[in-house]
Amino acid sequence: MGKGAALSNGLVKKIILSYAYVSIWIFLSFTVIVYNKYILDRKLYGWPFPISLTMIHMTFCSSLAFLLVRVFKVVEPVSLSRNVYLTCILPIGALYSVSLWLSNSAYIYLSVSFIQMLKALMPVAVYTIGILFKKDSFKNSTMGNMLAISVGVAIAAYGEAKYDSWGVLLQLLAVLFEATRLVMIQILLTSKGISLNPITSLYYVAPSCLVFLSIPWIFVELPVLRENSSFQFDFAIFGTNSVCAFALNLAVFLLVGKTSALTMNVAGVVKDWLLIAFSWSVIKDTVTPLNLIGYGLAFLGVAYYNHQKLQAMKAKEAQKKAQQADEEAGRLLTERESNGSPDGKKGDSQA
Repeated sequence: MGKGAALSNGLVKKIILSYAYVSIWIFLSFTVIVYNKYILDRKLYGWPFPISLTMIHMTFCSSLAFLLVRVFKVVEPVSLSRNVYLTCILPIGALYSVSLWLSNSAYIYLSVSFIQMLKALMPVAVYTIGILFKKDSFKNSTMGNMLAISVGVAIAAYGEAKYDSWGVLLQLLAVLFEATRLVMIQILLTSKGISLNPITSLYYVAPSCLVFLSIPWIFVELPVLRENSSFQFDFAIFGTNSVCAFALNLAVFLLVGKTSALTMNVAGVVKDWLLIAFSWSVIKDTVTPLNLIGYGLAFLGVAYYNHQKLQAMKAKEAQKKAQQADEEAGRLLTERESNGSPDGKKGDSQA
């Protein structure tokens, strides 16, 4: 009775903690998205410099990551050779910098709700690029699901009240670069046994992002910022915005570490619906019935995709357990035979 109660209390505590991690991640992800929109939108804070904003984030995050890894030693650094850094980390940093630049740029032209609808294409992009790089195998059922997601997003785009072609192009390119980055992480890092959590990722990747972003910044935004001499750096706005961005990375570290990456994907779907509701009710973005129908179809496709991944993970885990059980049984049988063999020899010699 006491043991059962202890197990029950432990399970309840684990469930409560899991929901807490999910809630913290949703809140911070929600906050960063809305905050970035507020800063970049010309009708709100009115500072339409996405490269500069991303560089501020990267400077802040790389500095804090350095302190956590090297000074306070909260996280152990990963041993990387110069060759691995140049051939693996830098390409990922380049893709990440372009992805952040383009996704932040989209907030200038599109509503928060519509951007979340376009982001539903991420599984489609990851799966397609995975096939191209031979990290995924082509399956008719999965491709049919990807097609359903794409049709849903297309319907949502058709029903968008404030459609902007340039903004849509920026967001689609951001999805493409982010999907390529995720596949490259599997190819360049995971396949080599290199595992980076969000803190060590920032420690290694954020400085390279800063360098890559500085190239377009010099030609695109620096001249405009020089002309706008009246601009004063608002430490309250950009400081709190950067803190939120870094806290989001810590939340990812907690969520994935204490639950799973799949949990974060499912939580991301909940977050997108909350953002759409917030965008419609608070920011007063126009959300049309066709928007909701299209995104609803895409949502069902993404939910089914996550369900497939969960089933695949369960099957893989069951196969692993069965293999471990077979190996354990084989080991016990071998031990029994080896223990019985001397007795048999002993009996023969006595005879």
